[in-house]
Amino acid sequence: MNVSKSILGPALFVCMLVNLYLIFMFAPTESSMGQIQRIFYFHVPTAWVSGLSLFVLFISSILYLWKKQRKYDIVAHAAGEIGVLFMTMFLVTGPIWARPVWNIWWDWSPRLTSSLVLWFIFVAYLMLRNFVENEEKGARLAAVFAIVGFVDVPIVYMSIRLWADIHPRPVIGGGESSGLHPDMKIAFYFSVFTFTLLFLYLLIQRVRLQKATVAISEMKKQIAY
Repeated sequence: MNVSKSILGPALFVCMLVNLYLIFMFAPTESSMGQIQRIFYFHVPTAWVSGLSLFVLFISSILYLWKKQRKYDIVAHAAGEIGVLFMTMFLVTGPIWARPVWNIWWDWSPRLTSSLVLWFIFVAYLMLRNFVENEEKGARLAAVFAIVGFVDVPIVYMSIRLWADIHPRPVIGGGESSGLHPDMKIAFYFSVFTFTLLFLYLLIQRVRLQKATVAISEMKKQIAY
């Protein structure tokens, strides 16, 4: 049974509808920033999913180098592609939110700079896979790069705590200074859950497609011989 289509797909659809209701109807309007603050419910979850993608990429790359099994490389590749998507969304929604609030599109703060580095890590990982002619060698090199690149994830998360930054205190682990209204917290955490569900759905679909692509490639090789 295709779990992603029979269960995960419908569940994701319902969660997305509920999420939109919570964001635009349930959560109160922030007093100082106004309606533009609602982009927060998309901006932060995309950052969370980006970190989750790199974590899956990190673990899958370790397993691939250790066990030499193609299935782990397929998962890593899929996670890398999804990571680029969500990291791009994060970097786009940030300036849209920042412009009316801080009157700037971009600031080379520790959080923004380390986040941009994370985007380049994802892109470099995919480029490395494509530019090396030997597919297996490219997968190994990309796996090593992904493992080393994972060090940027804790840097992004801890940047607000370690250095002076234009960003406010984090919502997750920020303590009382996170300053979110209780209804905002409900909308926020449900949005994080929904985006996590979306990540799982995309990962399953992309892995399935990658496996089909590999199977077709193997069949072509057998026919050629």
